[in-house]
Amino acid sequence: METPYGRLSAVHAMIDSACADAGRDAASVRLLAVSKRHPVAAIRKLQAQGQLAFGENYVDEALEKQAALADVDIEWHYIGPIQSNKTRDLAAHFQWVQSVDREKILKRLSAQRPDDLPPMNICLQVNVDAEPQKAGAAPADLPGLAELAGGLPGLRLRGLMCIPRATDSITQTRASFARTRECFEALCVAGHELDTLSMGMSGDIAPAIAEGSTMVRVGTALFGPRD
Repeated sequence: METPYGRLSAVHAMIDSACADAGRDAASVRLLAVSKRHPVAAIRKLQAQGQLAFGENYVDEALEKQAALADVDIEWHYIGPIQSNKTRDLAAHFQWVQSVDREKILKRLSAQRPDDLPPMNICLQVNVDAEPQKAGAAPADLPGLAELAGGLPGLRLRGLMCIPRATDSITQTRASFARTRECFEALCVAGHELDTLSMGMSGDIAPAIAEGSTMVRVGTALFGPRD
């Protein structure tokens, strides 16, 4: 039977291989374990093997897991769509929120971030393929959102996150990642000090890394199929 440790080693090997092919240092890409709908026991096993960053898509589920895992060191990332009535919980219980896509959410997270916590790390989610059913800001809206985020207390703008259009074409997926990287680079040229490009999941790690991803979000390849 494949163990969580075996899966973790396999994913790191995939990242190492993709970085080698792209001429990049493997240390430049972080692994975020996407633990939504996976049990606390599975998270604890991966954490014991050295995986510290975990991503969740549902606030209530995440809060239950955080309470059950309060005895171990975990960096919690929120990567799901954001409802306005959940921002207080996000501000109080997460180190990262990667799915910010509008001014209202930025302002609420800033106002609700507890004073005794360090600034919250923020990624702006970009809807790079203009899919109407998908969350994320339009590329044209990123400069204004970045400017706002950079001036709000309690927040630290780190970069961009994207979920490309579902397709069997690696060429199309890579093009989506390339457009996201171009948005990232434009913000850097405009003076924003960004270091995080969150792109790539279990099925598209290699093209994401080839286009500059610094963080891949992996669930199934680490945890196996969800119940």
